[in-house]
Amino acid sequence: VQLQASGGGLVQAGGSLKLSCVASEFTLDYYVIGWFRQAPGKERERVSCFSLSSGITSSAESVSGRFTISRDNAKNTVYLQMNSLTPEDTAVYYCAATPWYGSSCASVYAGAYAYWGQGTLVTVSS
Repeated sequence: VQLQASGGGLVQAGGSLKLSCVASEFTLDYYVIGWFRQAPGKERERVSCFSLSSGITSSAESVSGRFTISRDNAKNTVYLQMNSLTPEDTAVYYCAATPWYGSSCASVYAGAYAYWGQGTLVTVSS
């Protein structure tokens, strides 16, 4: 089971980036995918999650209305579209997955995720 995150980079405030999380060696049908971020000196924060069996998503209040999580079944990929970025969004972003048959992913805490991808750095300049 492997997750490959990509798409990070340097962007000006107000700009957009789209992160990708490609899963290999397993299909995502009965998993929850979470996007997390960790800024220097701060705790890891769950940004958004996607319960792939139910199609229900959940996002942190800090990104609600700006970030959108989606999937491409054919590519076994989950995306995080990030719009209206601010310097406070600067962080290393990680995708994670774990088997999940529930409806909402909001209750799946970080420690429950079994598989983690490497991080991708997002830097937002002011």
